Amino acid sequence: MPASVDVIRDILRDSNYALFLFSTSEINALRDKAFSKEVRGKQVVFVTCVVRNKNIQLKPEEIVRQLYATRLIEQYGYAKKRLCFEYKVTFGREKKSADIVIFDKDRPDTPYVIIEVKKPKLKEGKDQLRSYCNATGAPIAVWSNGEKISYYHRKDPNYFEDITDIPKASQSLKDILSERFTLKDLIIKDKIASERKSLKDIILEMEDEVLANAGVDVFEEVFKLIFTKLYDEFLSRDDKIVINYHMKQVIKTSVAEPAAPAYLGGSDYDTLKNAVNGVADDDFRVMEFRNSGQTDTELKQKIQTLFDQAKSQWPGVFADSDSFQLSDSHLAVCISSLQNVKLFNSNLLVVDEAFEYLVNKSAKGEKGQYFTPRHVIDMCVKMLNPKPGEHMIDTASGSCGFPVHTIFQITGQLFTNAEISEQDKQHVLKIFGIDFDEKTVRVARTLNLIAGDGETNVLHLNTLDFERWGDKSENDRKWIRTYAKGFQRLENLRAEKGENRRFNFDLLMANPPFAGDIKESRILHQYELGFKANGKAQSKVGRDILFIERNLDFIKPGGRIAIVLPQGRFNNTSDKHIRAFISQHARILAVVGLHGNTFKPHTGTKTSVLFVQKWNDDPDVGPLCPRVDDYPIFFAVSEQGGKNNSGDYIYLKNDNGQQKLDQNGHLIVEHDLHNHGGELPDGIAEAFVTWATGEHLSFWR
Repeated sequence: MPASVDVIRDILRDSNYALFLFSTSEINALRDKAFSKEVRGKQVVFVTCVVRNKNIQLKPEEIVRQLYATRLIEQYGYAKKRLCFEYKVTFGREKKSADIVIFDKDRPDTPYVIIEVKKPKLKEGKDQLRSYCNATGAPIAVWSNGEKISYYHRKDPNYFEDITDIPKASQSLKDILSERFTLKDLIIKDKIASERKSLKDIILEMEDEVLANAGVDVFEEVFKLIFTKLYDEFLSRDDKIVINYHMKQVIKTSVAEPAAPAYLGGSDYDTLKNAVNGVADDDFRVMEFRNSGQTDTELKQKIQTLFDQAKSQWPGVFADSDSFQLSDSHLAVCISSLQNVKLFNSNLLVVDEAFEYLVNKSAKGEKGQYFTPRHVIDMCVKMLNPKPGEHMIDTASGSCGFPVHTIFQITGQLFTNAEISEQDKQHVLKIFGIDFDEKTVRVARTLNLIAGDGETNVLHLNTLDFERWGDKSENDRKWIRTYAKGFQRLENLRAEKGENRRFNFDLLMANPPFAGDIKESRILHQYELGFKANGKAQSKVGRDILFIERNLDFIKPGGRIAIVLPQGRFNNTSDKHIRAFISQHARILAVVGLHGNTFKPHTGTKTSVLFVQKWNDDPDVGPLCPRVDDYPIFFAVSEQGGKNNSGDYIYLKNDNGQQKLDQNGHLIVEHDLHNHGGELPDGIAEAFVTWATGEHLSFWR
């Protein structure tokens, strides 16, 4: 009898498998072939195997195998006789079974491609693939669980290099390695979208392959690679203009309402890929950040030249003398792993997750500072409503999510490789970031240099120890060469000439470090909160407490702040004096309780975002925020945090169960903080805007 309509979904429920790699038509075709029959008194779902031509019970692993084998036959052109399921691989006296084998065209008994579909975790599956390929000599391997997929070229027993795809029946491996590759191809074959991998996943693979034992600084080498990869995409920005124009025409003809926020009507990646396929790229630039079949030494020389050009384009991140420290062969493996990752036209969530992992390896997590998820940043930006011409700063900037998303807001452009107007460049020069971790400052400067088209005000300073800024700005030549221009712009915003305590910023957004106390009396004596109510100096004060006072000093009267704080600061009896200090200096606008999963997997600390506006009765010095004793406060609690208990992002799906894309081709994190441009229901940010408008707050009039 025919199987139920949702048989595929029913079988996959509660398993580790998903089918994001396959189109709706592929899934429906398998569903139509499925049938059920009674086995030992129960209805069991079967399908006639596409290769073995016999009835096989349809279990989660078998669903993926049947779908992929059908694709090999129908899309790659392999004859059924070249395919084998459960191929026996000999290991001494032991035999194991490979899920799918494609035999060599000229040697019909010799494995050419080995495909492993039954391991939900990549590392386990790849180890098994490695052993199968080494035992059989197969040069190509594929791993997939239906959600993600990886293609590998077995270069030698030690290294498996990523390749863009496996050859079709009419192609050779050489055709894949030496193919002409443009920005169009990068969009179509982007690992993050097509293989459902994160940049962090890819870096973890590189660590397993080469980085862990390469004897190099992993952060530095991966940073160089990403920096160079960004530059390669930057060089193709003219091609991006052509693609954008084409996509706009597709949207106009395929979507009833041209202003609809969903990309191609809210479709999945397959629709995006099919639309981009229509672009003629004969005149496009060939991308250079690729392992295209040359020797490892030649490849390293090519990538080093590209890196040197990137340093010249975006100075102040790497020293002029910096070079790749990876060996030629190790670098080749890393290039192969990253070459199909598209970094531009990103909301930075992709880049952030990777750098957060790398920086945490350098012990940033021990300081209690974790990069703020992008949907939290967007909520804060929406609520504080930065306007062109306003001065904004993040005093604990990390990778500069708050400043970069403020740039997005005021310029109307995401992180793309398109030029911004001269007027927007002037607005960008009013956006600042400060952080005391040198690694994250360099990451942030890279992203800001690109978003701001060559200029940045990201500074390597200790925000809390402002009395010693002069040690850097006056005496450190290396620091001056890199940061002098940005620091001069900061000096121009001083409230009093010659002192670095108070500034005249319009708004500030920050997620300061939670962990650790400040114990240096020299620093504590600079702060009112460094003393007890009786005037006696404290022996130690929480780092985030000092940031509260410091941040209030950074903004002018009427200026506004969003700051992420541990929930205890709002509840603990011992912190009552902190709440009183805030109320004395500013109007509390809102408190938004974030979900407990927000900063997982790094920490489960419960946090809230505090929004305040500095008291001001004088319209000549800043926006009005008249001091009153009694006023309403906006309170909200997030019930849908966008992450699961493991700290993995939860993405919105369309009606077919495929992950949905937004107007920029990004996956949509499912949360309740804001409506993501209309993709999600109105959230906390939209409710605040309605409330703030009714309250006639100065920045929402």
